[in-house]
Amino acid sequence: MFDKLKDLGGLMQQAQALQQRMQEMQATLDRLEVVGSAGAGLVKVTVSGKNETRRVEIDPSLFAPGEKGVVEDLIVAAANDARAKVEATVAERMRELTGGMPLPPGFRL
Repeated sequence: MFDKLKDLGGLMQQAQALQQRMQEMQATLDRLEVVGSAGAGLVKVTVSGKNETRRVEIDPSLFAPGEKGVVEDLIVAAANDARAKVEATVAERMRELTGGMPLPPGFRL
């Protein structure tokens, strides 16, 4: 019985260590900035590691009359590019954090 309690204590310590590393990762993701681009770099969207849009940059050449629809489409494409990069980065960091151990379905940071 003592061995089971000892194992449980070790498991609790591992859970606490994992929780601490996850909090550190949350802070890192908040500072992380990923840039997505579209239109050969004419539109850039910067997103945080938590998928919050931080900045939109638009090349002045796109401000020609009649280009409104093109600019709007490029902003959407750049934002989607940035978010995809964030998701890939978060997934990689989670694999590093958990040592490749799968997390329960629906688990999110």
